[in-house]
Amino acid sequence: MLKEFGAFIARGNVMDLAVGIIIGAAFTAIVSSLVDDLVNPLIGLIIGGVDFSGISFGLRDAQFMIGNFINAVIKFLIIAWVVFLLVKAVNRMRDRLMRQEEPAPAEPEIPTGPRQEELLAEIRDLLKAR
Repeated sequence: MLKEFGAFIARGNVMDLAVGIIIGAAFTAIVSSLVDDLVNPLIGLIIGGVDFSGISFGLRDAQFMIGNFINAVIKFLIIAWVVFLLVKAVNRMRDRLMRQEEPAPAEPEIPTGPRQEELLAEIRDLLKAR
C-alpha cells in the first residue's frame, strides 16, 4: 500500500497540483497586500480618504462589514485577471509548440502507371496483332 501511495504522489499531476496550491497561497498573500496596502489607499485618495475596510453598518447585534466584502471582490478580480493571463499565455505557447511539432503535409503522390513510351509500345503491338 505504501508503494502505491508513493507512486500516486510521484505522478506528475499530483505534484503539479501541490505546487499550484502552494504558489496560489503565496500569490493570495501578495494580492492581499497589494489591495490592502496599495489599491485601497489609492482609491481612498481618489474618492476622498475612504478606507474600505472601515465601511460597515449594524443592525441590532449584527455588524455588516461591507468594506471587507469590497476588498475581497477586488482581490478576487485581480487573481482572476492574473489567472486568465497565465492560461492565455500557456495556451499560446502550447499552440506554438503544436505547430512546430506537426509534420509538413506530405507531397501528394502522383499516380505511377505505365509511361508514355510503354503505352505507345502496347498500342503498336495491338495494332500489329490485328
